Amino acid sequence: MRPFLAITKALADPQRVRLLCALRHGELCVCQLVELLGLAGSTVSKHLSILHHAGLVASRKNERWVYYRLADDTAPPPVREVLEWTFRSLQGDPQVASDQTRLQEILQLDPHLLCQRQTRRK
Repeated sequence: MRPFLAITKALADPQRVRLLCALRHGELCVCQLVELLGLAGSTVSKHLSILHHAGLVASRKNERWVYYRLADDTAPPPVREVLEWTFRSLQGDPQVASDQTRLQEILQLDPHLLCQRQTRRK
């Protein structure tokens, strides 16, 4: 029952669902996700931790940057099914579409400069 509850908890927050949708098209740095959501880095990191605990996302660290991506084909079937259902259910959602447009703008920015800018805001 624990994996089920972890997944349902992860999906119970709109910001976490937005993070999943943002990661649908590839790996992103935490600073890019912070820029997209407009939340504090610590808040985004907490959301990502919950998604990671549920097995919905994976991460890797490169120097001081942490990158997240969706769970891959080796994830347990319930995780893959939940991700497919989530994306299918949100197809055409205005918030998801808006986030994708904004994400395309964010991807044009140098992630290192983006992280530096966010660090200076603290």
